[in-house]
Amino acid sequence: MANRLLPFRQYNEHDVVNLFSLDTSALTLADMTHASNGDWDAGVIVSVTNGDMTQEPIANGTAQLQSYLGKTDYPHVGGNSYPEVPLKVSAADGALADPDVSHALGVTLRQTIAFDENGEKFLYYKQKLLELYGVLPGEAVPVLTKGIITVAESAVSGNLIEGQPVYIGTGANAGKFVINAANRKAGICIGKGNRDLATGKLSSNDYFAGDGSAANGTGTYYVIKLDL
Repeated sequence: MANRLLPFRQYNEHDVVNLFSLDTSALTLADMTHASNGDWDAGVIVSVTNGDMTQEPIANGTAQLQSYLGKTDYPHVGGNSYPEVPLKVSAADGALADPDVSHALGVTLRQTIAFDENGEKFLYYKQKLLELYGVLPGEAVPVLTKGIITVAESAVSGNLIEGQPVYIGTGANAGKFVINAANRKAGICIGKGNRDLATGKLSSNDYFAGDGSAANGTGTYYVIKLDL
């Protein structure tokens, strides 16, 4: 799922930044659904890739985003433009040894999604978009810079340990919480649990619970205090 966050969280709204949209230039809009995982998920650690405040606050969308509108070159029409927030964030890379890697800004609180599981554009289905806590490509995505969050195992690579620091992943694990101390620190794991049916603690599946098999996940979740 494109939502790596669980409901329990504690933070102040003053610690949420609403200035940046997700950089989709290296992504495929057709892949950006709530039924799949990727950098468009909620719960991804992100860093600033475009912070040029001399730009207009809203710009005409890139060719990629314009194509999301569909056919727009009808005759005798003044113009159809897809707006986007030009300030950008993307999945953070925690490579401590690389001076060119940006420090992380925070964790996305909403997923940036373009299509639902039926291939229908969320552009025309705003109610479902809101129900899924999503924003459209090009729209500002809220980023939490400080606080306590609970994440599903899809937000993590490795086995985080309670009371120990957690770090920002690199390469294929960019944007995830990892245990590699050679990377930049993301915070502290202050709690860990398991929502797996195999434990006998649940009577039915829920959004993040696994089914007891390694192939389908364990339902593990982590409570993390952000310290970016």
